Amino acid sequence: GVVCSKRLLNQAVGKSLRTHNLKPKKGAQVMRKNEKITALYERLSRDDFGKDDDQQRESNSISNQKAMLEEFAARQGFTNIVHFTDDGISGTCFDRPGFLAMMKEVEAGNVEYLCIKDMSRMGRDYLKVGQIMEILRQRGVRLIAINDGVDSARGDDDFTPFRNIMNEYYARDTSRKIRSTFQSKGKSGKHLTGTVIYGYLWNEARDQWLVDPEAAEVVKRIFAMTIEGYGPYQIASKLKEEKVLIPSAYLAQHGEGVNKNKTFKDVYGWGSSTICNILEKREYLGHTINFKTRKHFKDKKSHYVPEDEWTIFENTHEPIIDQQTFDLVQKIRGNVRRYPDGWGEAAPLTGLLYCADCGGKMYVHRTNNGKRISQYTCSQYSKVPVGKLCTTQHRINEDVVLSLVSEMLKAIAEYAKHDRDEFVRVVQEAQSSQQTAEVKKQRTRLATAKQRVSELEVLLCKIYEDNILGKLSDSRYATLDAQYEKEQSELTAEISALEKAVKSYEKHEKDADRFIALIDKYENFDKLTIAMLNEFIEKILVHERDRKGSIQTTQEVEIYFNFVGRFVPPAFGEVELTPEELEEIRKREERKDRLHQNYLKRKASGAQKRYEDKIKGRKKAEIEAKKAAIRAEDIAKGVFVPVSSLPQREPMKGVQTA
Repeated sequence: GVVCSKRLLNQAVGKSLRTHNLKPKKGAQVMRKNEKITALYERLSRDDFGKDDDQQRESNSISNQKAMLEEFAARQGFTNIVHFTDDGISGTCFDRPGFLAMMKEVEAGNVEYLCIKDMSRMGRDYLKVGQIMEILRQRGVRLIAINDGVDSARGDDDFTPFRNIMNEYYARDTSRKIRSTFQSKGKSGKHLTGTVIYGYLWNEARDQWLVDPEAAEVVKRIFAMTIEGYGPYQIASKLKEEKVLIPSAYLAQHGEGVNKNKTFKDVYGWGSSTICNILEKREYLGHTINFKTRKHFKDKKSHYVPEDEWTIFENTHEPIIDQQTFDLVQKIRGNVRRYPDGWGEAAPLTGLLYCADCGGKMYVHRTNNGKRISQYTCSQYSKVPVGKLCTTQHRINEDVVLSLVSEMLKAIAEYAKHDRDEFVRVVQEAQSSQQTAEVKKQRTRLATAKQRVSELEVLLCKIYEDNILGKLSDSRYATLDAQYEKEQSELTAEISALEKAVKSYEKHEKDADRFIALIDKYENFDKLTIAMLNEFIEKILVHERDRKGSIQTTQEVEIYFNFVGRFVPPAFGEVELTPEELEEIRKREERKDRLHQNYLKRKASGAQKRYEDKIKGRKKAEIEAKKAAIRAEDIAKGVFVPVSSLPQREPMKGVQTA
């Protein structure tokens, strides 16, 4: 729409016409009531002069523009002059305070003449300047651009549109030159910003980032707390409680940042957004990252660009966080957030457990019978209609999984301790075999996807040709075109993901060594922590129980570790049983089968349902008896009055009115 609409005009920062008035020089006319004004508009921005062009700087200065316009108005006999000024604002922006205040007066019908030095003062966007000129014409405002010889009273000037185009070209060309300079600097690996991020300080030459030990420790702690299961809000609260300076205040204290002269309301007011911002910065890996945002020469606003368009220079300064820690934190943040429960505890396995049948995430549920039992169930099962996406809940207790993970890690550590060489060999073989199979699968799918994209290109050309020749109707063509375009877009995204996955497998051939290093790190652990879960576990697949509703069941659980995938130590779970123990297990299994068969018979005959209804009825009667006893006690104390004991009143009758 028109940039000078009433909605925008009412947002003028100027608010009051008086704020744009200057005391007139001798001979200048003063604004008088009930007279239309002569608006004198001045604007100056950095685009209007070169870096070393002092003569042009002085020529375009606000004071010179005002003197020129006042002198011209006096010669023409224009009265009631009012100055509207924008200093230091680009002509490509049209939300300038002085300009908006002036246009507000134009919309109100209070302006008779509008004088400017030249058309570039009005703006450097020829389309919007053309719209403004049309608004001025409709409001009966005479526009005069002194140096360009433009006067709307003399009729249309055929050269004015071309002059406006050249003014815009000037802004575009200036922007392109500045951008070219920045790109040249950015592509050389230098930092494009003059500010450092929290954790670093400039060296004396201000051309290299140096680690600031004090702030770097806070950054490391934020990453460590995230691995330990703390969320951004909890981390921020902890830092605020310990009175750690917020990044902007800390940098200002060291003479850095954009807030050096700012007065902070709360120098310890950490927020969750600040924590998230720190956790996402790749600069902590020692990399320089340029061109994350882009500005347009018209709106001057920064726009984020896709990550694949960033320019990354690795190892340009000393890292604070290693790649393994950074990747682990991004994985944790990509999972479901671990919110504290009613007992103030976070579910440690949230984001790690998945249904083995449908692949859905498993979410925690708490029992409400007074026992502190946490169970995980498949999220897809409970989605309406229930049981459609996944037929069973795959329910499993949290303590069972934690115990299994703990036992397996201890078994792996024991295995590594007793036969180190064998352990290293088995881990490397397991990782290599899984990686080879997965890469083969990914490459096969990648080739298939690329072939399908090529086929879609041929199909799109074919249906276009058929439509041109009249063999395919427009409606049918539109349907097929949209269908093929959608499939092509989805395949393109999948191809990109597959290519990244294949590169990732090729890049991490030595991940087995990192898993071995983790085992060594936690060789003698006593208690499984959230940090250990995040460092060790990639995912855990939970299968359904072999018998639902039975006290003793068997349930398969697959544990996949970071770096190596699924790995089970050779002797894990293998225990030598005595003949007596084997006989006891056999008897237990026989009894379990017998009880289960009896249950099925009772269920088929209806006896089981009658028994369950009887139990439910008995429990309901017990609950009603307890309620009656409590009610009787409340009546005796006078805190409860039965409705039957209240005085009877005649029912009120409604009166019908005409």
